[in-house]
Amino acid sequence: MVAGPATPEGLIPPHALRWHRCQRVRGHGVASGQAAASPYPAGTIALQSPHFARLGLDLSSAYPGTLNLRVPGGRWQLQHPAWHVERLRWTSLHPPETFSFWPCLLRWPPSGSCSGPPPPLAGWIYRPDPATKARHHQPADQLEVLAPWIGALEQGLPLELGVDGRHCRWIPSADLSGCRS
Repeated sequence: MVAGPATPEGLIPPHALRWHRCQRVRGHGVASGQAAASPYPAGTIALQSPHFARLGLDLSSAYPGTLNLRVPGGRWQLQHPAWHVERLRWTSLHPPETFSFWPCLLRWPPSGSCSGPPPPLAGWIYRPDPATKARHHQPADQLEVLAPWIGALEQGLPLELGVDGRHCRWIPSADLSGCRS
């Protein structure tokens, strides 16, 4: 039996799921192609996705840009990605890059609906390796997420990110200094 392309649905066991309230922040605009000075008018995600698909990672349901999520007061520690691509040559403008992906879930409160909150939406944490990425690095407290378009975000609703706590750990600043309260 041939396995289908990798998708994030069902990859986080319930016992490992950890939720974090996030702030949406403006990205560089390069992933989506919205940055005026970007050498990639279609956006990097649109250019990279066919390569990932060829390797078995299905991003077809994702918006071709990143959702930049920040959890202030610490940093993310990411390990053991669900999907890893070494030295992918997706452009002739710079050397190959290495990418890692972790499944994630997104949820937000209902917007005046009596039916309750919508079910969480599956996506991927997208992490180009800083050692192979030429520029546009992200702060340690911020993640880039690939997910379907979420219209509720236009209303400024708060957002929560669900991650597999075994592989995506949030380390508060107090823990970084070695002090615990």
